[in-house]
Amino acid sequence: MGWHCCGVQHRRGAVAAGGREAWAVGQVMRTASCERGRGRAGPGESLWAPAAAMETMVLSGLVLVLALALPSLALENGLARTPPMGWMSWERFRCNVDCQADPRNCISEQLFLEMADRLAEDGWRELGYEYINIDDCWSAKQRDAAGQLVPDPKRFPSGIKALADYVHARGLKLGIYGDLGVFTCGGYPGTMLEHVKQDAQTFAAWGVDMLKLDGCYSSAEEQAKGYPEMARALNATGRPIVYSCSWPAYQGGLPPKVNYTLLAEICNLWRNWDDIQDSWDSVLSIVDWFFTNQDVLQPAAGPGHWNDPDMLIIGNFGLSYEQSRSQMALWTVMAAPLLMSTDLRTISPSAKEILQNRLMIQINQDPLGIQGRRIVKEKSHIEVFLRPLSQAASALVFFSRRTDMPFRYTTSLAKLHFPEDAVYEVQDVYVGKIIGALKTADNFSVVINPSGVVMWYLCPMALPVQPWHVVRQQAPGEGFRPALV
Repeated sequence: MGWHCCGVQHRRGAVAAGGREAWAVGQVMRTASCERGRGRAGPGESLWAPAAAMETMVLSGLVLVLALALPSLALENGLARTPPMGWMSWERFRCNVDCQADPRNCISEQLFLEMADRLAEDGWRELGYEYINIDDCWSAKQRDAAGQLVPDPKRFPSGIKALADYVHARGLKLGIYGDLGVFTCGGYPGTMLEHVKQDAQTFAAWGVDMLKLDGCYSSAEEQAKGYPEMARALNATGRPIVYSCSWPAYQGGLPPKVNYTLLAEICNLWRNWDDIQDSWDSVLSIVDWFFTNQDVLQPAAGPGHWNDPDMLIIGNFGLSYEQSRSQMALWTVMAAPLLMSTDLRTISPSAKEILQNRLMIQINQDPLGIQGRRIVKEKSHIEVFLRPLSQAASALVFFSRRTDMPFRYTTSLAKLHFPEDAVYEVQDVYVGKIIGALKTADNFSVVINPSGVVMWYLCPMALPVQPWHVVRQQAPGEGFRPALV
């Protein structure tokens, strides 16, 4: 399955069994124009229309730095070149350890075996969802006589190594949870400074592929020592282990307490802010914090080092259909890890369709790794987000915070700072239709449902004559614009 962007084919390339699936970009040069089949816009989709009077505040951006042009310093491990994708236990299953009363949903090896089966058999793995991540409450309440972490013997009788072997045999990878403190957040043994090297070696010996290191029950000083020390310890094992840090979330998420330049040299991804809960209010609070602070957060992300707004809760209980589509689109425009936390054994067809949207995943996994930004915030409670993509493509998300009725929003690519005299082929990411060629100066309208989104993938058919090169940055005040690469 592939997508063609004006002569440039994006294809999913698989490596050896159990290895990482990565987006490969075909080496076909962009042509001046291209022709594809055209589809007509249906009800509730996009259409070209005369511009209506509107009050627009276009938010100016800071300097845009393409992370692709910079060497990856994250752990020197070459991992997480695109945002990690997979499944994590916490939001849906929490710290449920009562396997006698609730054997199907408790934190046990059976739960993770069954989720691995679902990733492998229900089409998730082929799309890039490859990590099965154990969160808190997996271990025994005490270390063993040698000071080593051990899994709960009743809930994980086969051990973590056997679970990792099973996951790997399914072409997947296993993640595990630790905490840089006396205890984990759930009250299980933590990784104090004297245990950092030992625990890194234990995880590597078990065949772990990702570590999430939380920060409960630790001081700022212990975190400042422990998080870099764990990065060194993981490197020293010789096993490639993606390193997820919760460090910034415990320091307020912002400078001066958080140094994102340093963080990118230590961690592959990091939790910046609050845990997500199963509610739309929680999703909105995360979106608000990330985009209010986008001038700090957006430049920090790139291949090998990602901001993590927390898990996808699509398929659970707290989001409507429209809100589920919105979370997926907004996480994608943020270049966020796509770590689902839902019951894959009982997930609804509509939630599965959202999470398995191939074009959405292509955009999330774009090799440039540029995090998007909010570029428009309207008094009408409509917001527009832009993510520059490889091959001069772009993703636009039109998001409605309204709660009354569908809203017809009218604008043009010129007002969104796209290059003058360019022509784009536009595809609706959710509907899938090619909705027409669009010139920068053309006015268009989209109809956005309450708390919903319309998301576009824009591929250049013709661009203004100019040298083709990587745009490393833009002058301050010019705004955040599509990259021409």
